[in-house]
Amino acid sequence: MRFPYPLSLLFALILLASCSKATEEQATLLIYGGPIYTVDSTQTTVEAVAVKDSIILFAGSMEEAEKFATAETERMDLEGKTMTPGLIEGHGHFMGLGVNELNLDLLNTTSYEQIVEMVAERVKTAEPGEWILGRGWHQSKWDSIPGETVDGFQTHDMLSAVSPNNPVYLSHASGHAGFANAKAMELSGLRVLPMEGLDMMEVEGGEVIRDKTGRPTGVFNERAQLLITKNIPEITNDQYNKAFELAVKACHRNGITSFHDAGIGRENIALYQAKKKAGQLNVRMYAMLTGWDKELLEEWYKTGPYVDPDHRLTFRSIKLNCDGALGSRGAWLLEEYSDRPGHFGHETLPMEFVKETAITGLANGFQVCAHAIGDRANREILDRYEIAIKGNPNKTTDHRFRIEHAQHLHPEDIPRFAELKVIPAMQAIHLSSDRPWAIDRLGEKRIVEGAYMWQTLLESGVPIVNGTDVPVEPINPIASFYASVSRRTLKGFPEGGFEPAQKMTREQALRSYTLDAAYGAFEEDFKGSIQAGYLADFTIYSQDIMTVEESQILDTQIAMTIFNGQVVYQAGSN
Repeated sequence: MRFPYPLSLLFALILLASCSKATEEQATLLIYGGPIYTVDSTQTTVEAVAVKDSIILFAGSMEEAEKFATAETERMDLEGKTMTPGLIEGHGHFMGLGVNELNLDLLNTTSYEQIVEMVAERVKTAEPGEWILGRGWHQSKWDSIPGETVDGFQTHDMLSAVSPNNPVYLSHASGHAGFANAKAMELSGLRVLPMEGLDMMEVEGGEVIRDKTGRPTGVFNERAQLLITKNIPEITNDQYNKAFELAVKACHRNGITSFHDAGIGRENIALYQAKKKAGQLNVRMYAMLTGWDKELLEEWYKTGPYVDPDHRLTFRSIKLNCDGALGSRGAWLLEEYSDRPGHFGHETLPMEFVKETAITGLANGFQVCAHAIGDRANREILDRYEIAIKGNPNKTTDHRFRIEHAQHLHPEDIPRFAELKVIPAMQAIHLSSDRPWAIDRLGEKRIVEGAYMWQTLLESGVPIVNGTDVPVEPINPIASFYASVSRRTLKGFPEGGFEPAQKMTREQALRSYTLDAAYGAFEEDFKGSIQAGYLADFTIYSQDIMTVEESQILDTQIAMTIFNGQVVYQAGSN
């Protein structure tokens, strides 16, 4: 047999190919020295992970991982700390997170008086006429009830007294209600005297809370908030960019490497695109187009979804806001509120539009994600999803429609999620915050049979996407993980947890923050698990969240965050 080339050339080519292969498989980073949970069913834990730039080369034994290392490979010893895939915030509001850090943060306030004191302090440094903004108050979480209330809410008098010349607007923690002082209402054409401006106080899909004389109390529910918010000056470009930077840093501090942004408009779309182009989008963004802007949806229907080959910024879903929150009694219920007879909450988006969007979105390749907290809202949305799915079977093999929150379900509707292959995106931390007072809204029967039904949904065969709904709750994933497995408040109440049969296992809870969250965004083939070929996004913890005593989970700190193969946060150095 004769070779077409000289043997020396053939051997050279073989050697070159061998060297090229070795170079291709050389790790730039080797991680070892602590528990590594992969969320990969073929091997749930590994000793070491080899990374080349932004991609995982190998996950397995230390002996095998060493084969990918060279003298140039960076070695990272976990020193007993624990590593998982990078955590995914499965439902939040990214710019809301950043803006919240610029304004008054009321999430930890425990009384109306404390809020008034915070506003009074801000008034001292505010310019005359400058708006004072904040978010995070929740009347059901206060330690004491204000002396004067209407429908369970405080009235504006104390707030107006400390800020007579500065308009004030403080968003409820849920974002589904707001609290204005007299100056803010005056600028909006609403007088605080009885019987003035009554024609403005009837708002479809919302409610102006008024006292017995007809006087507005300062609380605006659901779409009635627009009466005030339309007058708030737009955020400046400098503030906008600062809020973005703060949001990225907050994600990194909390071990978050990916973020499902639940409803954004043109301004945020343009901002994210610009930040990606500038190399500053250092959180993987799965952005949902807001359903409030019909023209925006029509434009995207024509162009179709955009799936980013760089896995930084993807647009392939639509967010619909279909009811309110339980705390503000805006969640849309089948039966009246237990603590407000005759009131059923609010349908904040016409169901005809939900049906139209489900049909048109499906036809154009878009996932539809609908906010629903109350049992009626969930049922109505499932009905519209079913119409779209059954009406277009050629498009339904992998639609992955979602219901955001799915907090309170009628028992008859629980099996429908699996039957229709609808994904519930449920924020476990809401149970810790809401369950102590939610029973007042719904009564024990509805709570036990249909609220926060995590295990029942999982056993039916659907994945759960976890998260925090930041800035409704702090973005802290450790708190949501703890809520998932304990079903207790963050103070550890009650012993054994609320409705303990619905607890997640720790494996389920971790999966809901990683691989199942990736699945909820069509991204499970390249992230959410530690295995060869997946993105090198990792979260590292101060202790082993999978084995530590339940009572110690909340002591866990994020020790390090690795994004795209690079350390972007390290405790004590940022």
